Amino acid sequence: MEDTTRNFIDDFIAEDLASGKVNAIVTRFPPEPNGYLHIGHAKALCINFGMKEKYHGKCNLRFDDTNPAKEDVEYMESIKRDIKWLGFEWDGLFNASDYFETMYRCAEGLIKEGKAYVCDLSAEQISATRGSFGVPGQESPYRNRSVEENLDLFRRMRAGEFEDGAKVLRAKIDMSSPNINMRDPVIYRICHATHPHTGDKWCIYPMYDFAHPIEDAVEGITHSLCSLEFENHRPLYDWVTENCHFDPRPRQIEFARLNLTHAIMSKRFIKRLVDEGIVWGWDDPRLLTLSGIRERGYTPEAIKDFCARIGVAKADSEVDISILEHCVREDLNLKAQRAMVVTKPLKLIVDNYPEGAEEYVQIENNPQREGSGTHDVLFTRELYIEQDDFMLDPPPKYFRLKPDGIVRLKGAYIVKYKGCDLDEQGNVQAVHVEYLEGTRSGEEGANMKVKGTIHWVSAKDCVDVTLNMFDYLILDGDGDYMDRLNPNSLTVLHGKAEPLVGNADVHTRFQFLREGYFIKRNDKNEFNSIVGLKDSFKLQK
Repeated sequence: MEDTTRNFIDDFIAEDLASGKVNAIVTRFPPEPNGYLHIGHAKALCINFGMKEKYHGKCNLRFDDTNPAKEDVEYMESIKRDIKWLGFEWDGLFNASDYFETMYRCAEGLIKEGKAYVCDLSAEQISATRGSFGVPGQESPYRNRSVEENLDLFRRMRAGEFEDGAKVLRAKIDMSSPNINMRDPVIYRICHATHPHTGDKWCIYPMYDFAHPIEDAVEGITHSLCSLEFENHRPLYDWVTENCHFDPRPRQIEFARLNLTHAIMSKRFIKRLVDEGIVWGWDDPRLLTLSGIRERGYTPEAIKDFCARIGVAKADSEVDISILEHCVREDLNLKAQRAMVVTKPLKLIVDNYPEGAEEYVQIENNPQREGSGTHDVLFTRELYIEQDDFMLDPPPKYFRLKPDGIVRLKGAYIVKYKGCDLDEQGNVQAVHVEYLEGTRSGEEGANMKVKGTIHWVSAKDCVDVTLNMFDYLILDGDGDYMDRLNPNSLTVLHGKAEPLVGNADVHTRFQFLREGYFIKRNDKNEFNSIVGLKDSFKLQK
């Protein structure tokens, strides 16, 4: 049978296995702990851990903690939680800082071979002399320092003799290379900052492009799978592993990163929203951080399904968020408990139903799941319905409750309009109906056809609920994210729910009939909207 999940990464791996270059696959997921993971990282996780599972190999988790000024243990712990939530298990847990001594020895080795030098130019001067596409760079005046002088200066950098920015270590490659990344890149800089793991042991830190290939080589990574922005960095990656004399050397393969409509894929900007209090925190359900979508009520299965659907491509493109929502909706349709909740309550009085009388009707728990059964809902004389389910002056083809109209109350009776109570401003305060005997759902002869069915809850035993209704945080358009923030991304409603909802455990997911999917946020009966019932994504035939 054809493997429909096969992609170009599989082709590279198959080639390396067939040639004997590798005997077992080892990948890694190497996030920088300077923020929380987002939906884009989920794609990288699915690819790296997916290759581990497909080829019965290994996948390491490694924290790229080479920039202590921006990193925090909080972020490391959140990353581990997110990976476990998705259902992945790493084989080895490492930090870039575990290899600082190895990286330092590699740097000294490059100096001794005349392949690295200490440069006194500032960051601005280095940038100005790097050149541009088609224009070669200018060599640093410090490029031809002797090996002895470079070793002395580099060791003094490590000893803490110099201030931040005073000196850097650069690889000596080719200032006229058509690949600007190869024009004597900086591989070490001075940074007097306390590191979350090594404390104040180090005041020089390797740059990512130098550290990452060494980490991969030391760990025995066979395939370094990364996003497309690192494609132009691959020659430097290979240069580092070759000139630091690693054998065998890992193979870097790039894939298109995930770009999603209405989504922020920048940890820097997400941090700004958090710091300025625009969102609740890193786990705000409007953010597509993994902790945010977990709080929103998305499931790990839906995220993995989404990543599988969009596939692995070589070219960047933008994916419509409706595909993600479709995957969530499709998963919850099979799992979520059905219940009736009125989001904007309007009193409904059944005039001909005896006061004090009550009975129970049955509501299906999940019609999509065989054997899920039903649960009892109390029916009484006074109920609540949605405000939108009654109109005094309805438009054409309005099939809910209206003057001289009839509707079915879900699972219960057909009712006929009798009148309504208005306040001084003409607003409807209560609607009066009468039920039609012999029309209770499930009763013999109760097959009278009506065009509208509405949901309801009993005023006698309903519970108060708070509903956080979310819209997209970022509106369509171009320009700065801050100019596209949706001021209506959160609406809070105060509704009425059947007791089943109030008694449910925290994190229980529901389909509120005719409303959408929700998750119970806390024991105060606060619920987050997950996704609506309407599906705008159409599967390709």
